[in-house]
Amino acid sequence: MVKMELHQLLVIVAILAISSSFVTASDPSPLQDFCVAVNNPGDGLFVNGKFCKNPNMVNADDFFFYGLQNPGNTSNPLGSKVTLVTVDQLAGLNTLGISIARIDFAPYGLNPPHTHPRASEILLVLEGTLYVGFVASNQNNNTLFTKVLNKGDVFVFPEGMIHFQLNVGKTDAIAFVGLSSQNPGVITIANAVFGSKPPISLDVLTKAFQVDKDVIQYLQSQFWYDNN
Repeated sequence: MVKMELHQLLVIVAILAISSSFVTASDPSPLQDFCVAVNNPGDGLFVNGKFCKNPNMVNADDFFFYGLQNPGNTSNPLGSKVTLVTVDQLAGLNTLGISIARIDFAPYGLNPPHTHPRASEILLVLEGTLYVGFVASNQNNNTLFTKVLNKGDVFVFPEGMIHFQLNVGKTDAIAFVGLSSQNPGVITIANAVFGSKPPISLDVLTKAFQVDKDVIQYLQSQFWYDNN
């Protein structure tokens, strides 16, 4: 009887282990906007991420980036500059799932509403005072979460949420951010909606925003600056 119960217990444990492996299994997360399949590898240009260098040819410079000590140029319409260090700038980040950026702000400079489709973000204020926030999804009633941050403060922006940072001080501000992807991507909302190429149909945008076509045409005619 005891042997039978033990046998049944082992079978149950084995089934749970197998089913657990199916539950946790999934496709790898995308590391770029898209990666269209090809039947002939000779026609391919990329993999999901980057090709790996021969380990015997790797050196310390592959893991090194120089330049984040230099302030970004904030002389632009937004008054901000994002200096990204992703796998495109630092090859050693490949497959590690992290990247970093420096954000410089002129007085009252703005890093406009945007989203990272592949990463959460953690921000640390080094200098100045920032008003930051993100908007939750429709599921959570598009709730706005905001905070005023000072030197040494940290704030987290969940993956995919629209977020922003505004320098509310009279002096320059500096922040550093960590991102949970080697290639987090960035979609600046105004640029994407009103500056897409080709433009989104007027019929779509007038109905979506419930405004006259003249308003949409005016917005689409503007130059939408990219601070990245």
